[in-house]
Amino acid sequence: MMNATMSKTPQSARHGGALKLHRGATFGEVSIAPLQPKTRQNSPIPETGTACAISYSNSGVAANLPCNGDTSEAERAPPHERQARFREARPGRGGARNHADRESHSLTTAHVANLRAAERHAARIGLPFNRMISIHWEGAGVPLADMAKATGRFTDLMAKALARHGSGIAWLWTHENGDGKGGHCHLLAHVPADLVSRLTALQRGWLRRITGQPYRARVIHSKPIGGRLGLETGNPDLHAVNLEAALSYVLKGASPEAASQFGLERLEPGGRVIGKRCGTSQNIGAKARKAKE
Repeated sequence: MMNATMSKTPQSARHGGALKLHRGATFGEVSIAPLQPKTRQNSPIPETGTACAISYSNSGVAANLPCNGDTSEAERAPPHERQARFREARPGRGGARNHADRESHSLTTAHVANLRAAERHAARIGLPFNRMISIHWEGAGVPLADMAKATGRFTDLMAKALARHGSGIAWLWTHENGDGKGGHCHLLAHVPADLVSRLTALQRGWLRRITGQPYRARVIHSKPIGGRLGLETGNPDLHAVNLEAALSYVLKGASPEAASQFGLERLEPGGRVIGKRCGTSQNIGAKARKAKE
């Protein structure tokens, strides 16, 4: 169980009530446990060598890293060919260029401050984070230099899908990388409970569009924060505790300076990331927050 350090103690805790994290809340933790494929239709990333997985909540797994073994022709291609195929599969959308010299190895104090402020603002505008999504971009065949573009495309597709059903959205994300776990994304978002099934049904198709490759089992994993839908309205105090724990997990790649300033107790190496290391939706970004003030 993860201890959550909260800036404001939930009401029930102040009055002596017991609040607990969802018992399976591992929040997308990376492990090296070998996994077994769930379906024959979508082959998992090969498990010869050291298989790595993103586990989430009480489900156990989300994605393996590519390992030595049987691979498709696309996966055997040299890195520059894989990058070209990825870019051909994602035409049109631009964004900041992710040059190789734009690298980082941890979340800065400014990053953490912005992400925490964004989370608070999402709640204030009625779009509290209630879902955590982990995407193993390296396992999906996305080169490290293109991970930020892939995440941008995913959030764009997610926002448009929710807008078609009349729903707003707020989200934040961080990228991590490193030996034994590879490039991946952790994303916190607001998804209305009645749209969760529709959204999750679309996610694999989005990944195929983004990567230009067939979906590979366990590349994406999505779970409600706190373990059940509607917790943010049904039990706001319990949701607040679980959300703080989820946010702390997402911020675990912070620098020592940022961890000290914000009291982050859980730290892990964030790894080398090219391009943007973290981001938020515009409606909870610094400009939007300033406008509300």
